[in-house]
Amino acid sequence: MNMTTLTNQTRKDNRREEVQKRKVPRAGKGFATALRYLLLALVSLTMAFPFYWMVISGFKTNDEIWQFPPTFWPETFRWNNYVDAWQSAPFARYILNSTGVAAAICLIQVINSSMMAYALTHMRFRIKGVLTGLILVGYMIPSTAVYLPSYLVLSELKLLDSYTGLIVSNCVSVFSIFLIRQAFMQVSHELVEAGQLDGASHFRILWTIMTPLVRSSFAVMVLITFIDQYNNYFWPMLITKDPNLQLVSAGLRSFFVEGGAYGLAWPQIMAASAFTIAPLLILFLFTQKTIMQSVNITAGVNKN
Repeated sequence: MNMTTLTNQTRKDNRREEVQKRKVPRAGKGFATALRYLLLALVSLTMAFPFYWMVISGFKTNDEIWQFPPTFWPETFRWNNYVDAWQSAPFARYILNSTGVAAAICLIQVINSSMMAYALTHMRFRIKGVLTGLILVGYMIPSTAVYLPSYLVLSELKLLDSYTGLIVSNCVSVFSIFLIRQAFMQVSHELVEAGQLDGASHFRILWTIMTPLVRSSFAVMVLITFIDQYNNYFWPMLITKDPNLQLVSAGLRSFFVEGGAYGLAWPQIMAASAFTIAPLLILFLFTQKTIMQSVNITAGVNKN
């Protein structure tokens, strides 16, 4: 066997060892990936189970709901439970009230939060640092701490027991300002300077350059704000007394307690709870793609 043959054999052996070394990490990596997906699937099922239980319980009887061991599927689907729950209270009005108020608040917050965030990130003025600090401090104050002064202000303005009072009292959110500010900080200031060189005003730069670039963050803000305002209970109950102005949470309470359903008609309670969250699920389905884009962008920025 000559030297050339030995050299070729050595190279083949080295390549074979490299291939075997690569196979081991790939196999380990594949196992880790499968385990990760399995854990994520288990977590997803755990989080989705309460929604499944709520919807399925709406088709059961009281005895089936309380029996032990519990059943995960009704013997007979009683669709009339949903019909009875819908007809027992004006849930259409409750859902419409909550949807309209929450949508109006989201629209106003998008406008004022974007303008405030733009000023704090891409404009220069003397009290910029002080104003940013005040906003961060305001973010730490619980909302219940300002209920009394807010109530007195609305009382002086004659806005109690009205849709206007509900909307105006929630039109500014420190969380929304902070969220959009963080998104605007990821946009290069050179784009703003380029727009100013072209003669664009700050409003035009904001709505034609900045906002499209961070639309995923706006989608997250709208989703969080809509869910928060749609499910808001204590503040609307505090400033509104008219039953026609009740939101979903207050309407469900009236159905549970004042209507006599609490403890007596659990299938109807579960059914009412199920169809009142339908608008939130629909909104999430429409914004899911944009929200995932926001998550991917944020992860990419943190990685870099």
